Amino acid sequence: MKKISIFVIAAMMLVLQGCASSLSGDTYSRQEARKVQNVQYGWVDAVTPVVIEGRTDSPLGAGAGAIVGGIAGSEVGGGQGSRIAAVLGAVAGGIAGQKIEESATRKQGQEVTVSLESGQTISVVQEVDSNGFFQPGERVRVLRQGGTARIVR
Repeated sequence: MKKISIFVIAAMMLVLQGCASSLSGDTYSRQEARKVQNVQYGWVDAVTPVVIEGRTDSPLGAGAGAIVGGIAGSEVGGGQGSRIAAVLGAVAGGIAGQKIEESATRKQGQEVTVSLESGQTISVVQEVDSNGFFQPGERVRVLRQGGTARIVR
């Protein structure tokens, strides 16, 4: 029964990690919808592939890892040894879970340098969307809303 519980918790952790929001130019959060954006036009000067680090601020990975590690550790030995193993398993599982979550939420990104029609040059880092990397010379729109900017085709 405990092995089934471990499997269910691990599966839930993976499903919930899929809910992480996208940082691509074509994805909007609920809070960004229906808000005015300033639009500027320009041309892509350069594109550099980058890696956008995964999430480390969520308790999901560490919490699920600690639960799984604690349950697995409690299976070791008996009496006082079992309790100590459960605690050590929870700590190790929490660390491992956090590392797994960071790795699972890491994204391929691109740093896009754009020469705007105004003469200004800007650079924006965003996740690579379904259309792939931007290409130098490509005409793009830069959408700004508050402190956020995105580059779209």
